[in-house]
Amino acid sequence: MLFQYAHALIGLIFGMIFVALQVFVLVRLLSPRVKDPMKETTYECGEPPVGDAWVRFDMRFYTMALIFIIFEVEAVFLFPWAAVYNDLLAVLRDANHATPLFPFIEVFLFIVVLGVGLIYVWKKGDMDWVKSTLNEQERAWTPPAKAVTKPDTGRDVA
Repeated sequence: MLFQYAHALIGLIFGMIFVALQVFVLVRLLSPRVKDPMKETTYECGEPPVGDAWVRFDMRFYTMALIFIIFEVEAVFLFPWAAVYNDLLAVLRDANHATPLFPFIEVFLFIVVLGVGLIYVWKKGDMDWVKSTLNEQERAWTPPAKAVTKPDTGRDVA
């Protein structure tokens, strides 16, 4: 029964191959072959390009974007749940389900996992835009207090 369509499938495959080859041949025959050096230069708003085209892009943008996407997608999961929460509770009550709070507990655990992820990202320092290069010992160091002198007496004030 499956072989009834084998002829049509073979014809379809050969037809697609023929059309693809025909397009490649026509492009090769009809396209211009003259290479103009002006066409191979970079065009930036009518001005000649200056400097390197590769821009150094800070990795903090990627990190923030990934954090945003992760938490945004997980927040989007909460909207359908909130929309059907009352209907779900009604169905569970009608079915004499022992724990009608089960969906609420599920979402609460989901939000707890989100919170743990947020705390991890925060503690790791990925949400700090300006990251410190000091280590813990250098951060804990405080400069010694300077003695203040009275200008008229020249004596130290405690």
